[in-house]
Amino acid sequence: MKFLDQAKVYVRSGDGGNGCVSFRREKYVEFGGPDGGDGGRGGDVWAEAVDGLNTLIDYRYQQHFKAAKGGNGMGRNRTGGKGADVVLKVPVGTEILDEDNETVLADLDRVGKRYLIARGGNGGFGNTHFKSSVNRAPRRANPGQQGIEHWLWLRLKLIADAGLIGLPNAGKSTFLATVSAARPKVADYPFTTLHPILGVVAVDGHEFVLADIPGLIEGAHAGAGLGDRFLGHVERCSVLLHLVDATAADPAADYATVRRELVAYGGGLAEKAEIVAISKTDAVDTDRLAEVRTALAATTGGAPLAVSSVSGDGIADVLRALWRAIGKAAEGARATGVLAT
Repeated sequence: MKFLDQAKVYVRSGDGGNGCVSFRREKYVEFGGPDGGDGGRGGDVWAEAVDGLNTLIDYRYQQHFKAAKGGNGMGRNRTGGKGADVVLKVPVGTEILDEDNETVLADLDRVGKRYLIARGGNGGFGNTHFKSSVNRAPRRANPGQQGIEHWLWLRLKLIADAGLIGLPNAGKSTFLATVSAARPKVADYPFTTLHPILGVVAVDGHEFVLADIPGLIEGAHAGAGLGDRFLGHVERCSVLLHLVDATAADPAADYATVRRELVAYGGGLAEKAEIVAISKTDAVDTDRLAEVRTALAATTGGAPLAVSSVSGDGIADVLRALWRAIGKAAEGARATGVLAT
C-alpha cells in the first residue's frame, strides 16, 4: 500500500428539503385547513478517526464528497426525511485544515473522535407553519437552506512515542529493524527510506512506538533532498533519538546540520527531549570512537550513547534511555494538565 500523508478534498453538506403547500381535504370534514409539512434537514459531513488505517491513500482516488439532500415536506403534516450523512474515515492522528493549508480546524488524535466539517441545511417550513388567526389558508412555504461547501486539507501526523532523526544512511532503518518487527528498506545508498515507518519496541517489559522518517540533509527546509515535510510525523513524539554515523568525516558537523533543520522547521521539534547516539560503532576502532565521543560531547553538551545495530552493542541502553524520557515527558504533561491522570 502506498503511503500518502496529505490530501485535498471537497465536501458539501446536503441541502434542506422544501416545505410543502397542502390543504386537508377529506370527505365529511367541513374545515380542512393547511397541512403542508416541513422539509427535512440535509445530510452532514463528518470526519472520524478509525483504527486500522495508516495512510490517506483513499483520498487520492476520490476527492469529492457530497451529503444527501433532505426530503421535501408532504401533505398530512408529514416532515421530509433527513438526508444521509457522509463520513470521511481517516487514520488516527489526522489533522483537518482549512483551504489555506495552515489553519487547523480539528486534530483527530484518538480512535472514535469525530469532527463536524459541514452541517446540512435546515428544511423549509410548510404552509402549516404560517397559519394564524388572520391567515387561515396560507399558500406559502419556504425552500430548504443550501448546504455548506468547503475545500479542505487532510494532513496525517503519525502518533509515536519516540522518533528517529539523522542524516541519510545514519543507520536509522537498520536500528528500527533490529529493535522491532518493522521491515524498512535498508541499502547502502541515501534516501532508502521514502516515507515514515512505525515499529513497536519492547524493553524491560514495556512497549512503545518508534517512528523512522526519511533522512535530513543541509537545506531540507528549502526543499533539498526529500525536504522536511516528513518531520511532521515526529511532532507528537515525546523524545527524539538522534543517530550520528561514527564513520562520517565530521560527525559533530552532521549533528549540527540536523539540528539546524529542526530549528528551521519549527513545530517545537528543537525543544523536544533528545537522546544522541553514535551509530555503526562496529565499523570503527576504539580510538576513532573515542574521538567521535569527544567531538559530540563538546557540541551537544552531554555524553552521547554508542550503539551498533549489527552486533547489538548498546541497544538495550538506548532503549532504556528512550523509555525513561517517554515516562518523564508523560509525567510533565500530567503535571501541566495536558494528560488526564
